[in-house]
Amino acid sequence: MHLDVQDLKTFYYRTGLGRAAQRAIRDKVVAIWPETRGETVVGYGFAVPLLRPYLDRADRVIGLMPAPQGVMSWPAGMPNVSVLCDDSHWPLPAGCVDRLVVLHGLETSENPSAVLDEASRVLAHAGRALIVVPNRAGLWAQSDQTPFGYGRPYSLGQLETQLRRHGFAAARHEVALFQPPSHRRFWLRAGPFCERLGQRVSSRYAGGVLLVEAVKDSFRASGTSVRETAKEPIRVLDGFSQPARDNAIARSPVAGYRATKESSWRALLA
Repeated sequence: MHLDVQDLKTFYYRTGLGRAAQRAIRDKVVAIWPETRGETVVGYGFAVPLLRPYLDRADRVIGLMPAPQGVMSWPAGMPNVSVLCDDSHWPLPAGCVDRLVVLHGLETSENPSAVLDEASRVLAHAGRALIVVPNRAGLWAQSDQTPFGYGRPYSLGQLETQLRRHGFAAARHEVALFQPPSHRRFWLRAGPFCERLGQRVSSRYAGGVLLVEAVKDSFRASGTSVRETAKEPIRVLDGFSQPARDNAIARSPVAGYRATKESSWRALLA
């Protein structure tokens, strides 16, 4: 189930651990997508903490928040761009999104298939999606002190398999949140060092969250398969070959009847 928007807002904007998590994940997102000028950038779930750098870089920024979670006005002090929506009905036309970020939108949804179907629908042909989920092998998924301890954590293989089932192909993956999910001041200060060390040690297992960049799979098989070659036809008349003229009477009853009849008429007219 989705978390409450007020709880998410409190964690990311009013706690030191939340601000550290926001910074670590956002730095990864910006490193993956450094240039978005002239593009439409959309976030689903509670992705707005990751979208702020794109307010000045992208042509349009929209924050979609699922109805069970609730919505808040964002960004603060600027015209609101956040919208309340349903998991399976996003208020966007098909093919209008160039970049899509999903944070706290897939692992907490009761219908993750609908979320991925909508993501595929709204993405442009060359669009890209960045899915951020709790790492099943990380410490953050084991602690309920953060939003990453709720919902269904994923392994990299599980997430890639689910994306593939909905017409996506994984282009790359990254990990983040190597610091322990602790509010203690020592670990908060050590957060940047933990991130640098973790990136050198592991790029798959140790991080608290997985970031998978996905693109639409243009060669995805769909519909019902059709055989390209027909079965060998049944040749019931193969035994009746074309009779030769010299033995037509012996091989064809019809030809024999006609020949006999012609002979009778010749005899009468002679």
